[in-house]
Amino acid sequence: MKKNKVIYYNDELNDEFSTAVIEPRIIDERYNYKHSFIWECFSALLQNVLSVPIKWIYLKCKFRHKFIGKEKYRECKNTGFFIYSNHTQVFSDTFTTSMSVMPKRNYLIVNPANISVKPFGWIVELLGAIPIPGNLTATKNFMNIIEDRVVNKKQSITIYPEAHIWPYYTGIRNFKDVSFTYPIKFNKPVFCVINTYQKIDNTSKVRMVSYIDGPFYPDMNLSKKEAQRKLRNIVYEKMLERAKNSNVEVVKYIKNIDNLSNMNDNSNV
Repeated sequence: MKKNKVIYYNDELNDEFSTAVIEPRIIDERYNYKHSFIWECFSALLQNVLSVPIKWIYLKCKFRHKFIGKEKYRECKNTGFFIYSNHTQVFSDTFTTSMSVMPKRNYLIVNPANISVKPFGWIVELLGAIPIPGNLTATKNFMNIIEDRVVNKKQSITIYPEAHIWPYYTGIRNFKDVSFTYPIKFNKPVFCVINTYQKIDNTSKVRMVSYIDGPFYPDMNLSKKEAQRKLRNIVYEKMLERAKNSNVEVVKYIKNIDNLSNMNDNSNV
């Protein structure tokens, strides 16, 4: 693993550093969010049985991974909930949340690009991917499947509020409160899973440690927007707190000074 790689960024809300270049498919009213009973059975088998050894081996061998705080899920074992996590890896980010809630099934709200790689897109769907809709009709179907998973089936759904992958980033990027629409709408609790990077004593190796916190409940006495903002702030502050446990930088991120200078020059015109 290379150490001290440097990446310069301009916008922490929108910059993307994943190396994959994928043309996303259009998720419209023709996209089938709800599947047959046989499809669901095979999805459960693949997600919670067949893929588990692969996930475990990947996390242990590549990251020497460990969880802290899994017992916090017990309070919500009989209800569905949402998980908010930072986004610093392509595969392990999905593995950590799914492995942490087992035997509960976990789904992931993803960019359509994640299910657009032929011929593997359908496998990603089987593993729990729920793509973001592209129009109003698809949005209705999308919200229906969210309700079915979390309310009716009492499962969990993972959301990456930072949206873009920043490999090995040790901070928490600022994010909007729009993704907190779901727990407010369905009045469901929220957990956060923060993946940190920590140096193993007397070695050059790095371990990923995932901290689990919650549950955090929406304040239904507030207006929808106020409740979203409050829940977002609670989660964001907890993420910032846990991110301080990272004590090694595999990749160093530096704000692009040239871009800042250009912005200042334009503001003075």
